Amino acid sequence: MLARLSRSGELTPVWVPTPEQEAIRDLTRAREDMKAIELKARQRLGAFLLRHGQVYAGKSKWTQTHFRWLETVRFDNPVQQIVLEEYVDAVKEAQRRVAGLEKQMTAALPSWSLAPVVEALMAMRGVSLITAMTVLAELGDISRFDSPRQLMAYLGLVPSEHSSGGSRRQGGITKTGNGHVRRVLVEAAWSYRFPARKTHTIQRRAEKASPAVQVIAWEAQKRLCGRYRCLAATGKVKQQVTTAVARELAGFLWAA
Repeated sequence: MLARLSRSGELTPVWVPTPEQEAIRDLTRAREDMKAIELKARQRLGAFLLRHGQVYAGKSKWTQTHFRWLETVRFDNPVQQIVLEEYVDAVKEAQRRVAGLEKQMTAALPSWSLAPVVEALMAMRGVSLITAMTVLAELGDISRFDSPRQLMAYLGLVPSEHSSGGSRRQGGITKTGNGHVRRVLVEAAWSYRFPARKTHTIQRRAEKASPAVQVIAWEAQKRLCGRYRCLAATGKVKQQVTTAVARELAGFLWAA
């Protein structure tokens, strides 16, 4: 297999996706793009409401309860009321598009050659169908990486190094390689802030994986939940903690 030297100094195998792989990758990236549009629409609506002193008192936004509250918001100026309705419609339309693409991902999975691997990765805490499909759509066969370290470097999750004379200093992560996978792994890492626990949802997903993968998934959960707590206790910011957990999660995905 051909390999190339990355900016992080690691030799990474060159991978040429098949037409099937390209189709799945286009689907996962389209969903990611629609999700970004949805988040932007939410931000614009939230900023508009905040400018006019309209603050939601509930616990969770963008739920049915929150949308019911939005229906009760009234402006004296009819133009501003129209603006509100347009912003709300933009959010709902973006959500509809995201949901539609997620349904397409679910429908496409059974016929995908990597479907068994997707189900295996979903045994991991925080790794949903969307995360697992994104990882494999972008990376293909993870076993092409010789080691977890090589995968971590490819994803830009390893610390950068700065050398001057006899000194050597580590900085932030390199952020080289595939940003799509890096993003979903960092999102998955947030779930490890809670104590390790075999919930009903996790167990139901894990049942589709082999016993060996289930063992790896449980070991990963115990390790990463503890890792999150230890790093948070040292006073590190949440972004640094989740990035460190995402780096180790990539290693467990390689093992699985």
